[in-house]
Amino acid sequence: MKTVKDYNRKLILEDGSEYLGYAFGDSEDKVCEIVFNTSMVGYQEIISDPSYTYQAVVMTYPLIGNYGMMFEDNETMTPTIGALIVHEINDEPSNFRSEKTVDSILKSYQIPGIYGVDTRKINRSIRDLGSRKVLITGVDTTLKQGLEILKNTDIPKDAVSKVSCQEFISCPAAINETTVNNRPLNVVAIDCGMKQNIVRSLNLRGCNVIRVPWNTSAERIEDFNPDGVFISNGPGDPTDVMETVETIKALKGKYPMFGICLGHQIISLAYGAKTYKLKFGHRGGNHPVRNLENGKIEITSQNHSYAVDDSSIEGTGLEITHINILDNTVEGVKCEKDRLFSVQYHPESAPGPQDSSYLFDKFVETMKKERGLRNA
Repeated sequence: MKTVKDYNRKLILEDGSEYLGYAFGDSEDKVCEIVFNTSMVGYQEIISDPSYTYQAVVMTYPLIGNYGMMFEDNETMTPTIGALIVHEINDEPSNFRSEKTVDSILKSYQIPGIYGVDTRKINRSIRDLGSRKVLITGVDTTLKQGLEILKNTDIPKDAVSKVSCQEFISCPAAINETTVNNRPLNVVAIDCGMKQNIVRSLNLRGCNVIRVPWNTSAERIEDFNPDGVFISNGPGDPTDVMETVETIKALKGKYPMFGICLGHQIISLAYGAKTYKLKFGHRGGNHPVRNLENGKIEITSQNHSYAVDDSSIEGTGLEITHINILDNTVEGVKCEKDRLFSVQYHPESAPGPQDSSYLFDKFVETMKKERGLRNA
C-alpha cells in the first residue's frame, strides 16, 4: 500500500488547500481553472471536448480509463483539456475497441493528470467556493510558492481562437434517404470549438457542413449562400468573442440559425441580452431541463461556465423556451420572426441521453421550409 512518502504530485488551490496524489499523463506544471463533471461514462469525449480548454476537470466517477480510448469516438483530433483529476486511473483497459490508454493519450498531447486524490472532497470544495484557479505541480512545490504562481498566472482568454478551425473545412452529407432524391442542405457552421458529433448529427440529416473559423465575417458567410447558419459550442467567456457576436448581429433574420452552448450565449448577446458566470457551472450527463413549449422534461448533457441572464431577455425579441429545473437558469431561447433558436445544453450528447436530438430535426425542417419559400 502506498504511503505519503510515495506521493509525487499535488494540487494547490487559490484558497490554500492542497491535495496530494500521483502523476499520470504529462509531468509539466500547469495552472488551470478547476471544474467538475458528474458523468459516469464518457471520459474520452470529455478529454477530447474543446470546451474544456484551460480547465482541469475533476471526474466525480471514481474509476477512469477502464474501457480505454478509441480514436473514432474523439470529439476533436487534438485534445486541449487543461488537466485531468481522478480518484483512480485504470491503465489496463478491457475493451476490444480500445486503441490507447488514457495515460498514453495525455502524454501525447502534453496534458497533465493526477490520481489518488480525494475527488469527493475536491468536488464539495468547488460547490462551496466555486470554480477557481488550481496549480498541478510536483510534491516539492511549497504552498507559498504555489500560491505565488497562482497569483501571478492568468487563465488565457484566447481559448476559442486556440480550438477553432483555421480555414474553411467541407464536411459533406451522409448518403442516405435524405439526400438521394433531394439536394443536400448547406449549413455554414461557425466553429468556436465544435464537437465532432455535431457535424455527424447534421451530416446524417442530409446537411453539407462548411466549418468556418470563429471570426469569419458575415459577408464571407453570405458568399457560401447557406440554407442555414449554425453557431457551435466552445470554451470560455462569450464576451471574449465579440467578433462572432457582431457576425450574428449582421446575419440574424437572413437565414435560419441554430446555436448550441457557447453558440446559445453568442446569439443571446447578439440580440442584446447579457451573460454571467455561474459559481461552478453545469457539467454532466443528467441535467433536467423543462421545455416550456410542451411541458416535457428533457434529461440533458451539459458543459458550460456561463449562462444567459433571464432578466435581460425582455425587449430583445427573444423568448425563453427552456429552463433548467435545478437552478432555473435559461436553457433555450428563440426568435420566431428570424427563424432562430438556441439551447444551452448539448442535443448531440455523445455520450448521453438522446432526449434532445429533435432539435437537429427542427433546424433541418426550418431550412427545408425556407428553401421551399425561396424556390416558390
